[in-house]
Amino acid sequence: MNSGLEDKIRKLVKKEGSPLMLISKEALKKQYQTFKRHLADVVPYYAIKANPHPEIIKTFVHLGSGFDVASAAEMELVLSLGASPDKIIFANTIKSAEDLKKAYKAKVRFMTFDNEPELYKIAKYAPGSKVLVRIKVDNVGSTVELSLKFGADPDQALFLLKKAKSLGLNPAGVSFHVGSQCVNVENYQKALEISSMIFEEAKKIGIPLSILDIGGGFPIRHFDDDNHITFKDIARLIKKKMRRLFDKDVKFIAEPGRFFAGPAGTLVTQVVGRTFRNNKNYYYINDGVYGDFSGMIFDHCKYQFRSLRRGQKFLSTVAGPTCDSLDVLSLSEDLPEMDVGNIVYVKNIGAYSCASAVPNFNGFKPAKILMV
Repeated sequence: MNSGLEDKIRKLVKKEGSPLMLISKEALKKQYQTFKRHLADVVPYYAIKANPHPEIIKTFVHLGSGFDVASAAEMELVLSLGASPDKIIFANTIKSAEDLKKAYKAKVRFMTFDNEPELYKIAKYAPGSKVLVRIKVDNVGSTVELSLKFGADPDQALFLLKKAKSLGLNPAGVSFHVGSQCVNVENYQKALEISSMIFEEAKKIGIPLSILDIGGGFPIRHFDDDNHITFKDIARLIKKKMRRLFDKDVKFIAEPGRFFAGPAGTLVTQVVGRTFRNNKNYYYINDGVYGDFSGMIFDHCKYQFRSLRRGQKFLSTVAGPTCDSLDVLSLSEDLPEMDVGNIVYVKNIGAYSCASAVPNFNGFKPAKILMV
């Protein structure tokens, strides 16, 4: 099933060495097209924190995507790569005064907030901006619960929207995020219901809202045997809910990050050492949690390890190359007997991996990134 990919891996390791992070342009395009096919009425704003590699951003600029940025540095990166200011949402609810000044100067006037002090900052440094109030919603069943840190209580939304208007801002709608790698569609359904009530109440007090940002969190498969709900099924259910709850002139946007970048990445490593410990084969590979497996720490993610070797499999441990005992990737992998130099690779690792890798910890560089 993976013979074509494995042949490509062998050739690239022979030419480039390892570790390598292979990013497939075709996979990026496929994910974008899948999103547009199943959520045709929702405009995607790629959350570049998932993977800000310039070639990835340029691919999505070419496809017509919007962009979700969290800082002036991210904003300046996407602008430098051809994104239009009117296709950027500054979706960090806490922004520095300096970053707001830069956004205003760059004509990025679309942003989120979830508290009153933030509104005063926005009004002072980016006057007249179009703002969405981000509300706290259920994150049950999501790998990363973002509502622990972000989102106003829904009963505060009307007050905040009125305050935004009084400060000369343009209160345009509501934003929410159900949590990263969300496999519980009820999170979306409840969030849509709460948002629709805010839309109705805002209309009654003379603040007609026109935009709903449904965030990200759309799940991908990390393992061949993952049987959680698919994006297609989630899209079908939330699309039905959106049509029922909101007027047809409401504009919907989303912030997919992992869903766009995750399936496009394949990490290629090699065994640099082996031993036998605790009655198991113990393999050290040349990338670890301080490098491109950083998602295991920062994204609470697990990955499926594959070897180019064939043969009987044994329960094995896989560890990274650093001198830190935290740098153990798995204590229970079924892998064939391997020697130093053998290749171990992981698919679906394009998001929150190289993006959060620590440069040169212990002297080990993250993987070289190749667009393929």
